[in-house]
Amino acid sequence: MDAKITLSFNKTVIEQAKAYAASQNISLSRLMEFLLHKITSGEYQSIDEYPISDWVNELAEGKAEYLARPRSRISSKDEYLSSRK
Repeated sequence: MDAKITLSFNKTVIEQAKAYAASQNISLSRLMEFLLHKITSGEYQSIDEYPISDWVNELAEGKAEYLARPRSRISSKDEYLSSRK
C-alpha cells in the first residue's frame, strides 16, 4: 500500500531529479522510493558505510566522488555558516 509524504529540497535539485526520472521513464516518487529502499536495506549500520558514489553515479554525469572526514558538530556548523556569507 502506498502512502504519501512531503519532503523539501532545493529547487534546482528537484528540477534535475525530475529530468533524470523522466529520462528513465519513471516518476520522481518511484525514483525516491528506489533510493530510499537501497539506503534502508539493512546492509549498512550508518550512512558513513553506505557507498554513496554508487547511486550518485547513476544520477550524475561523469565520475562522482564522496569524501568524508570526521567533523565535530561545532566545526560543521561553523563551516556551514561561513559558506553562507
